[in-house]
Amino acid sequence: MKDLPATQTVTLQAVTEYLWAEADMLDARDYDRWLGLWAEGGHYVIPVEKEGDDFANQLNIAYDDATMREMRVRRLQGGFSISAAPPAESVRTLSRFVMEEVDETTLKVRAAQHVVEDKFGRQRVFAANVEWVLKVTDEGLMIRDKVIRLLNSDGMLTSISYLF
Repeated sequence: MKDLPATQTVTLQAVTEYLWAEADMLDARDYDRWLGLWAEGGHYVIPVEKEGDDFANQLNIAYDDATMREMRVRRLQGGFSISAAPPAESVRTLSRFVMEEVDETTLKVRAAQHVVEDKFGRQRVFAANVEWVLKVTDEGLMIRDKVIRLLNSDGMLTSISYLF
């Protein structure tokens, strides 16, 4: 993945390529490399509610700071979680990229995501609207926050053995 120097203008194409690279890491279950994409202080969130952003005070499927992201990755890699044995294969597609807010050090991007999971010979499809807050650093783009709003987050969800 090509890093983007802070001095370079952040284009939608550069952001799209960065987020496609993140998706590729997740499909490959390259979770250690994925953890390296994160800036300090950020959260990985899968809220139950369709609206709102007070994630600390609402019900979430996931609300992970750096420590919880690391713990989640170790469980997925170790196979000690029932949801991770065996791990699911996944293919994700990202589209409809929109840069919403941009300043000198951060940008907010949203996109549509489809994840196809294959596990135990069956396939499931998840659709989500995803929002990222990306930091522009001297080392390139980094994820500060990622919010995955699953279309069926308030419905019946069985075990999920991968990261969105």
